[in-house]
Amino acid sequence: MRPATYEPEQIIEAGLALQAEGRNITGFALRSRTGGGNPGRLRQIWDDYLASQSTVVAEPVAELPVEVAEEVKAVSTALADRISQLATELNDKAVRAAERRVAEVTRAAGEQTAQAERELADAALTVDDLEEKLDELQDENERLTQALESERSMRQQQDVEMAQLKERLAAAEENARLREERHQEQKTTLQDALSKEQAQHKATREDLQKRLEQISAEADARTEELKSERDKVNTLLTRLESQENALVSERQQHQATRETLQQRLDQAVADAQERAGELALERDRVSSLTARLESQEKASSEQLVRMGREIASLTDRCTQLENQRDDARLETMGEKETVAALRGEAEALRRQNQSLMAALSGNKQTGGQNA
Repeated sequence: MRPATYEPEQIIEAGLALQAEGRNITGFALRSRTGGGNPGRLRQIWDDYLASQSTVVAEPVAELPVEVAEEVKAVSTALADRISQLATELNDKAVRAAERRVAEVTRAAGEQTAQAERELADAALTVDDLEEKLDELQDENERLTQALESERSMRQQQDVEMAQLKERLAAAEENARLREERHQEQKTTLQDALSKEQAQHKATREDLQKRLEQISAEADARTEELKSERDKVNTLLTRLESQENALVSERQQHQATRETLQQRLDQAVADAQERAGELALERDRVSSLTARLESQEKASSEQLVRMGREIASLTDRCTQLENQRDDARLETMGEKETVAALRGEAEALRRQNQSLMAALSGNKQTGGQNA
């Protein structure tokens, strides 16, 4: 049996309030006042309360004195005879009392009938209220059913969108993977080409460095040779000057002997002419060596310029390869960002789907409680 929801004190207070308002106190009236409960139980508690209020309180009776008790015993014998006489009288009175009781019972039955009719009227009002609430609940159920259908259709649409998004995401991931593979291949190719170019550049640079060192060594050797030739020329000039000084000294010392001096002078002139020829030859050799040295220096300068151009070309090629590598990296990063955006959209749709499912579950629970 379900436990009582309302205490007897609450029911009695509701009955007193109805009594103060001058309304008929029925089970349904008490239920309407308390807000719930079994009408029969409410009426039973109210009747028990009325019965407890109409009960006559028994007062304590004092004991009879001894003399009175003895007198009562004496009289009781006389009363025994009187009892039979009184029995007839009591029978007559009992019949009359029964008739009065029947009249009272008939009157009480009429009152109970009227009370039942009033309770039926209250019950009809309660039934009308319940029917109105039932209609409201049915309308709410229809509204929730429509909302459920709408949410189901929305969920199906979201499932379709989720499937399309998954397909797009898979295609984007596959495209990103293919581009990553192409990027890796291009990167490997570029790295190989860069390594080859760097190796070739290094070899060319080493070759040019060796050639430059060789040319520098040859130039140094030519410079040393030229310096040696210049030293020889200076030596010859010094010897010529010393000879000229000696000739002057001999002229001053041997002016007296002109013939000898003339001979010696002729000899000296011949020697001087011979030395002048040698000096001219040495000067020609120096000029030739100088021209060769200048030609070699010019060739070295041109070769250095050409090497600088080759180095600049190789540097530009390396820069171009690095730019291609950076472009490939940027393209890969763009693809990764696109994949991340698609994943974010998928996560947002998944969360929205979860929230819709939670709202749907809440609506189902609310509908179940209302039912």
